[in-house]
Amino acid sequence: MILKAFLVGGLICGLVQILMDRTKLLPGRIMVLLVCLGVVVGVLGVYKPLIDFAGAGATVPLCGFGYTLWEGIRNAVNEEGFIGIFKGGFNASSIGITASLLLSYLASLIFNPKMKQ
Repeated sequence: MILKAFLVGGLICGLVQILMDRTKLLPGRIMVLLVCLGVVVGVLGVYKPLIDFAGAGATVPLCGFGYTLWEGIRNAVNEEGFIGIFKGGFNASSIGITASLLLSYLASLIFNPKMKQ
C-alpha cells in the first residue's frame, strides 16, 4: 500500500512540476487549478477509485483537498439540503485547515520568517 501511495503521489507531483516548468502560470494559480481539478474529478466519480487504490498518495496533494471539499458538500446537501452547499466544505476540511494554520504559526515562532526584499 505504501508503494502505491508513493507512486501515485509522485506521479501527481511530477505532473504538477512539469506544468510549473512548461507554463507561465503562477504557483498560486496552479494551486487553485489543482483544488478545482480535485472537485471536478470528484464530481465525475473518478477520484474515489484513485483514493481507494493509492490512499494518502491521492488525498495528500491539493487535488485531494478539492475532493474532500466536494465530498463534504455532497454529504451535507444530502443531509441538510441547500444550506449544505455552504456548510459541507468547511465541515469536511476544517481539521486540515486548522492544523495547517496552527503548524504554520508555530513554525513562524521557531524560524523567525522575514519578507523578501
